[in-house]
Amino acid sequence: QLQFVESGGGLVQPGGSLRLSCTASGFTLNSYSIGWFRQAPGKDHEGVSCISRSDFATYYADSVKGRFRISRDNAKNTLYLQMNSLKPEDTAVYYCEATHCWDRGMSKKGSGWGQGTQVTVSS
Repeated sequence: QLQFVESGGGLVQPGGSLRLSCTASGFTLNSYSIGWFRQAPGKDHEGVSCISRSDFATYYADSVKGRFRISRDNAKNTLYLQMNSLKPEDTAVYYCEATHCWDRGMSKKGSGWGQGTQVTVSS
């Protein structure tokens, strides 16, 4: 089972920025389609953004389009999510997971969730 470690979360004011990182051990990230999901308090998990294997396609949820950017540094075997213009509704635990990814959507592969990283947007 693929395992990921997320980091970079924290407390930020509305309008601020954060960059989340996702690292993997034991396998090469760019061999897989990988995505970011989030779970806000009391809500189901939501697909935020993904990047397909070999970077062929990317997807962004409408709620983050134009504010978030997903990228991959193959040399560091790390996936990033740059989050700008953050809003209180972006508050959630963010998870990095293997996904099915296409330009119009994403869905999680496998079961279970990692530890995630908490993002809190508040003044």
